[in-house]
Amino acid sequence: MTGPRAGFDVSAQELKFLPEHFSRSDADDDAVFYAPDRMVYHLDDPARSALRTFYRNVLPENARVLDLMSSWVSHLPDESYTAVTGLGMNRAELDANPQLSARFVQNLNSDPKLPFEDDSFEACLIALSVQYLTQPLEVFAEIGRVLATDGVCVVSFSNRCFPTKAVAIWRALDDSGHTGLVTTYFRQSGMFTEPGYDDLSPAPGRSDPLFVVYAKAC
Repeated sequence: MTGPRAGFDVSAQELKFLPEHFSRSDADDDAVFYAPDRMVYHLDDPARSALRTFYRNVLPENARVLDLMSSWVSHLPDESYTAVTGLGMNRAELDANPQLSARFVQNLNSDPKLPFEDDSFEACLIALSVQYLTQPLEVFAEIGRVLATDGVCVVSFSNRCFPTKAVAIWRALDDSGHTGLVTTYFRQSGMFTEPGYDDLSPAPGRSDPLFVVYAKAC
């Protein structure tokens, strides 16, 4: 991977994160920002299809799925899952998501503790929203706790975001740097096997880019 910009060496497994890495230009209450309903897609059709295909290939059959930082769409394929639990910031968006069997409203930036027992899920998804986490290591450690052993966590991202709510270190990096950053979150949480990553961009230059970093709970 190419090196990140602005002096952030996210390729280093022992990177020491500093508070300023997770500062945001809009430090106001997240609940205010996410109060308006945003029933819009944040990926174009080809990229959404690529993400559904990836989920179909990697999520365990009949899995209990946690859709973290969820909204009105989970991008899951039409497969049979035991349950799909959504946790997000906007109640109306969660209620509009037909794939969810349970819904929780929680701001992970103010409370990273997940309201679930250990080993509650076989899969966890963070789609297009990891850039907003201000306490990512705490959240990733919690994901590892609520996943069963060998349960998979898939983090997907593109080049879009709400820039005022994305953390400083994310804004300072390019696509390759984002991949290294999410890989470092997995590693430093201490709860996962060595992560893998894929470039799922369906048509470079003609469609939205799409990248995934994924790992299994240990």
